[in-house]
Amino acid sequence: MSREQIMQAIPHREPFLMVDQVVSLSDSYVVCEKTFTGEEFFFAGHYPDYPVVPGVLLCEAAMQAGALLLSRHLPNDGQKIPVVTRIYDVRFRRMIRPGQKIRVEVELNERLADAFYLLGHVKVDGQIAARLEFACTQAEKQ
Repeated sequence: MSREQIMQAIPHREPFLMVDQVVSLSDSYVVCEKTFTGEEFFFAGHYPDYPVVPGVLLCEAAMQAGALLLSRHLPNDGQKIPVVTRIYDVRFRRMIRPGQKIRVEVELNERLADAFYLLGHVKVDGQIAARLEFACTQAEKQ
């Protein structure tokens, strides 16, 4: 999937787009990658002497990957946007530093009508950096 195709599938844009490329995508599983260059805006204050990617942005990367997965199940008519309705059982295991590439793996565990329940893993160097479960749906654009 090209960057243009990613931006057609989800509404996120720079500086908040947390997916550089899609490695694989099926109806139930997606694998994406993102490299943090060190030039991202948040490193200036998180933390100036020891820059670390905020954990909430690792969750955001997984949720954006989940939105890409949902794009295979829901119409992309521009009238609705993917939204997170629940996030739970979040665990952080490793820090991500400038220059590191994350691999985001999201699996669709269950679908009930327009509610999607997903499991996400964010990995660095083959090791789990963050794990989370979350639920998504679509909301009307206003």
